[in-house]
Amino acid sequence: MTAERDRTVLILSAGMGAGHDRVAAELASRLAAGGAGARVLDVLDLLPLRLGAALRGGYRWAVGSAPWLYALTYRVFFVSGRTPPASPLTWLLARRLEEVVRRLRPVAVVSTFHVAAQAAGHLRAAGRLAVPSTVVVTDFAAHRLWLHPGNDRYLCPDPATAAAVCAATGRPAYRHAPLVRPDVARVRSDGARSDVARVRSDGARSDGARLDGARSDGVREQLGARPGDRLVLVSAGSWGVGRVEETARVLAATGRHLPVVLCGANDRLRRRIERAGAGLALGWRDDVPALLAAAYALVDNAAGLTCKEAFAAGVPVVSYRPIPGHGGDGAAAMARSGLALYARDAAQLVAALDRLDGTAEREALVARAAALFSAAPAESLVALPPE
Repeated sequence: MTAERDRTVLILSAGMGAGHDRVAAELASRLAAGGAGARVLDVLDLLPLRLGAALRGGYRWAVGSAPWLYALTYRVFFVSGRTPPASPLTWLLARRLEEVVRRLRPVAVVSTFHVAAQAAGHLRAAGRLAVPSTVVVTDFAAHRLWLHPGNDRYLCPDPATAAAVCAATGRPAYRHAPLVRPDVARVRSDGARSDVARVRSDGARSDGARLDGARSDGVREQLGARPGDRLVLVSAGSWGVGRVEETARVLAATGRHLPVVLCGANDRLRRRIERAGAGLALGWRDDVPALLAAAYALVDNAAGLTCKEAFAAGVPVVSYRPIPGHGGDGAAAMARSGLALYARDAAQLVAALDRLDGTAEREALVARAAALFSAAPAESLVALPPE
């Protein structure tokens, strides 16, 4: 076996939307830049009889068509005060994962999805995983399925989450700089530079591909925005879920905010918004950094990776009509930490956006969000020896 093979880190993700996969891919890219090998694996693909595809499809249907059902499931299984025994799903996944680890022989295992964290923690606690197991928590509110005391350490996006995870598991929990693409940090069109600058574990500084005012103006021109329009990005995730049509109508009705709805892969949502004339509706986009460069604010409903990208880009975030379960808990957690505003109704949404126009409140939100990136980079923490 070669030295490169010996240094491989196995990263466990899941295609439940795009957020977990994008975090895993960014971590793998950074590890590779530092000379380590990285292998990303979707743990749902380890399940037999297309069970993984069924779980993915069921989750997508529930959050999009029956949010009340997902909310109930979340309250019963994800955040209930009574800790359940390991589920049959965990046992099955752990057995398949053990086979993969035996074949690949990685130097470490990193989970970016909660079911993977359960399986890896189960193996580690049972003495069936001989290498360190690290969990990268992608939520600002870590529900109990993220937490297994068998894992060696947890990497969390903010101090409050790290403290809660450490208290719940008894394991070390570190704050890490959120894993976003290096091209997100940039210079805003008003000339104010985003304070986010990433320092990689190899010591090389990377500020990303900053977007100057001319490029921001080009995005506005491409979207057909007028000079005085405030472009407000409305995020619906990669699947285009949530009550974003209502959000777009509320913003369009003000005449002061031009909603730009990121519909992801949901073409039906995009067509509905276009027919309603409620702002701009965009399909799947690979140029989110460019859109953020031109944005006045982000209105988000999932408290996920798009929020972290906005934080990196110096764009204030307002949570509104979050999807049930982790979306609502994450929105509340970000608001408690002063990272974002949480609008509970349409009037609060409009008022929150109106008062972010060059105010001290806007500056404070952006500064607190930028401070998240002063923590150690995740790639420098995943291979620490067990504590």
